[in-house]
Amino acid sequence: MNTPYQHIAILGAGESGMGAAQFASKLGVHVFLSEYGILSNEDKLALTSWGVQYEEGGHSEAAILSAEAVIKSPGIPHSAPIIEKIKEAGKPLMGELDWASRHTNAKIVAITGSNGKTTTATLCHHIISAQYDTVIAGNIGVSLGRVLAQRMKDGQNDPEVIVLEVSSFQLDDALIFEPHISILTNITPDHLDRYNYDISNYARSKFQLLDYTADTGHFIYCDDDQVSSEFLEKWQTKQNIKATLFAVGIDAPAGPHRVAHLNNNKIIITLNNEAMTIEELAMQGKHNTYNGMAAGLSAQLLKVRNQTIREKLESFDALEHRLESVLNISGVEYINDSKATNVNATYYALECQHKPVVWIVGGVDKGNDYNELIALVENKVKSIIALGADNSKIIEAFGQITEVIEAETMKSAVRKAARLAKKGDAVLLSPCCASFDLFENFEDRGNQFKDQVRNL
Repeated sequence: MNTPYQHIAILGAGESGMGAAQFASKLGVHVFLSEYGILSNEDKLALTSWGVQYEEGGHSEAAILSAEAVIKSPGIPHSAPIIEKIKEAGKPLMGELDWASRHTNAKIVAITGSNGKTTTATLCHHIISAQYDTVIAGNIGVSLGRVLAQRMKDGQNDPEVIVLEVSSFQLDDALIFEPHISILTNITPDHLDRYNYDISNYARSKFQLLDYTADTGHFIYCDDDQVSSEFLEKWQTKQNIKATLFAVGIDAPAGPHRVAHLNNNKIIITLNNEAMTIEELAMQGKHNTYNGMAAGLSAQLLKVRNQTIREKLESFDALEHRLESVLNISGVEYINDSKATNVNATYYALECQHKPVVWIVGGVDKGNDYNELIALVENKVKSIIALGADNSKIIEAFGQITEVIEAETMKSAVRKAARLAKKGDAVLLSPCCASFDLFENFEDRGNQFKDQVRNL
């Protein structure tokens, strides 16, 4: 493969940085990786084996600026001093998605949104891979660069389709990223600390995906999502949109672009005057209906057989850490929803419950407004276990509605929940917050929950 740069610098050794470094080395590019923190021994061994030069404990301006182009990790803000220096020097600055996607001819399906993007991306891959050579990468856990590098290492051809889960941070770093099909699941308050606590800034970041979508491509959104619909209307007055707009939705009235809707609990997707019916989704809940509609529509646009789409949507299992039923102990169901790191995700989780709930919630608050959950808590939650380093905001929001008991460890939280739950109840871990106060990440939090449930 030809690459426009023979010498690149990479800022950050997270998954995107390491993936970009591995892929660049496979392409024969000279790479210098700069990590502000400390590199793990595992990362050092990997970089050495790839022939990548590196530094840790700070950024050397001269070494970075001597490169032809710079790839930055999405977690590094654009206001960082080293980023300002790169911009002043006029160096091309891009994200890992830009770097990796320019080296593939695969059709790209990109999914972003505040909630549902992991499920929708996994669903898309589940369906499309039945007919095409398909890989899944991005914010879902494995960078695109790493996936493409591994395929080169294994002697595999370029994939036919790439499904990418894309975060707003990754979109902020894109320049030439050009997906063929784009899906925006919804927009709710999340990561507002990165966007000056202004949801319009956050929405603008998400809608960059529409700008990046190929002129001959398709952009799918949910017209039941008020923020998305309103922002799209504003966007259309300012931007020349060439991609074809499609919408999925359940509620009335339908928007002007809706091609997927619900009729008598059956999903109907209509393209080119041909209707496809999906009788029943394996995953229940209104949010999963939206996810299934978007994934099914994207597969249809790629001309996946209708029967394949039906079969795959009707057989798909729930994701780990997303409304994952762990065990039923003495008539109490324990549900792991550790991936719910914002209000909207937890709203969906509570909305799905048909049993009285003992709710485990808490962590690093990202600017949450808990008012949206009050009606659901009043109707569905019998007790709350607040699991976080600082639970004051949760106690303030819900303390007058139901009892709130604090816990400092997952073991304590699960045991307290087990004592409060009765036969016919559900214990739901749906934190509504990031995990970094007490856990390594949401996977660690979910795994600890499952371990403690199994030890009851």
